[in-house]
Amino acid sequence: MPKLVVVNRSGEESTVEAAAGLSVMEAIRDNGFDELLALCGGCCSCATCHIYVDPAFTDKLPKMSEDENDLLESSDHRNDTSRLSCQVQLTADLDGLKVTIAPED
Repeated sequence: MPKLVVVNRSGEESTVEAAAGLSVMEAIRDNGFDELLALCGGCCSCATCHIYVDPAFTDKLPKMSEDENDLLESSDHRNDTSRLSCQVQLTADLDGLKVTIAPED
């Protein structure tokens, strides 16, 4: 199972394991990180699962869709490493992926 390193909004870092094929959003939610709201449940119709991805993993992620890009445009906290965690699927290649939960808009 891939490991996922999650940094919460307080800066505390935790490592969790999640099954390959789950989205990063599902892994974060299923491991009790309440500050990631994910209001749409992973349908890519809100931006409440906004995360920052460690730059070391940027090239391993799937290309951002137009819908994801449009939703992130609405965030005051978007940066070069922003992604919606519902749009990133965990794979063996992403073992050790480090993400930070973005501030709430």
